[in-house]
Amino acid sequence: MARLPRLVVPGHLHLVLQRAPAGQVVFQDDEDFVAYRRALGGALAGHGVALHAYALTPSQALLLLTPAEPGGPSRLLQAVGRRFGGAYNRRHQRSGALWDGRFRATVVDPAYLVDATRYVETAPVRAAACTSAADHPWSSAAHHVGRHVDPDITEHRRFWQLGNTPFEREAAYRLLLEQPLPGALLQRMDDAVGKGWALGERAFVERLAGEAPRRVAPLSRGRPRNKPVPKNVRGTSAGG
Repeated sequence: MARLPRLVVPGHLHLVLQRAPAGQVVFQDDEDFVAYRRALGGALAGHGVALHAYALTPSQALLLLTPAEPGGPSRLLQAVGRRFGGAYNRRHQRSGALWDGRFRATVVDPAYLVDATRYVETAPVRAAACTSAADHPWSSAAHHVGRHVDPDITEHRRFWQLGNTPFEREAAYRLLLEQPLPGALLQRMDDAVGKGWALGERAFVERLAGEAPRRVAPLSRGRPRNKPVPKNVRGTSAGG
């Protein structure tokens, strides 16, 4: 079966994942993290992409963003790759691709904005890169809990529903960030970004199907049911 094109729908939230080949790391030291972060920040404005959250671990880059155009995520990561990848290969005296194939992406229901932000910013904890998400220096978690302002982060309108003031939002989010995501939701998010199917409530997915250039959800399992044969056709012979 031919591989479906990547699911990208302008104006919607997207989870985007770049990951290293199995058992390998991309970010080997702080200089690598700094270089990728600078490349990402420098490429955002020129490619019409709003970044809402990010997290870098030794083996992956996970982003939550909204593109203004269908090709926004691809052009963004191509620009990051040209700046980061070339310098990385020279510094580490290597050649070839850094990532395990093309990046993964999926569209996310705005109702999942806070949980998707938590999913991104707790990735370093799941990867055992830190014990507290807010302490990880290579993510947007410190921005969202009020420790510092990250000028590259664009707050999504749904994030404002956490409180009427920045202090209230930061305090509310800090409590949420300290709680692990429910296992079922975590699995849904892993599957969505890994397989490229839309993540959201049924009504959202149905609306999205009318905007997307490709299928947004997997087909139902099993063979399609046979249509019933009309009574006046049953039992008739070829000549009858």
